[in-house]
Amino acid sequence: MSRRCSITGKGVLTGNNVSHANNKTRRRYLPNLQHQSFFSDVLGTSIQIRLTTNGIRTIEHNGGLDSFLLGTPDRRLPPEAITLKRRITRAKAKKAA
Repeated sequence: MSRRCSITGKGVLTGNNVSHANNKTRRRYLPNLQHQSFFSDVLGTSIQIRLTTNGIRTIEHNGGLDSFLLGTPDRRLPPEAITLKRRITRAKAKKAA
C-alpha cells in the first residue's frame, strides 16, 4: 500500500535532519494518512478511502464525496479517484434512465 492520498495525491517528501553541529542526515516526511469512510448517495454505500486530513477537509468543504468527484476535472485527480468517479457517473446515469 503506497503512502499517497487517494484524493489530493500528496505523497512522501524527503529532506534533512540538521543537528546543532550542522550534521545532515536524510529523513522522510510522511503525509498524515487516515482511513476514512464516506457515504456515497448515488451508489448507496459507504466507500472506505485512505486519504490525508487535508483531503478529508476538501471533501467535506465541497459537500461530500459525490459532489467533490463530479465537480473536479479528471486531470486533477489520481487514478484511484478517477475510477471511483466513473462508478459514480455510471450509477447516476443508470438512476436517471
